Amino acid sequence: MESKKQGKTIGDKVRELRNKRGLTQDKLARKCDIPYTTLTKIESNVITKPTIQTVKKIAGGLEVTIDELAK
Repeated sequence: MESKKQGKTIGDKVRELRNKRGLTQDKLARKCDIPYTTLTKIESNVITKPTIQTVKKIAGGLEVTIDELAK
């Protein structure tokens, strides 16, 4: 999966952006008002297709557009 050019999943992008912002998973989950377990499952690619509502909340918490996460 990671050998593809654009092989990053939404979970990979969320983890990368969260780390760049110096946020823990718990802090981001609280900021986004989503369950901590949901965030960890997205970041670990257990959930590969989160709902648009969840993506919207995460994008808001990371201060990026939905497009930036979905690319």
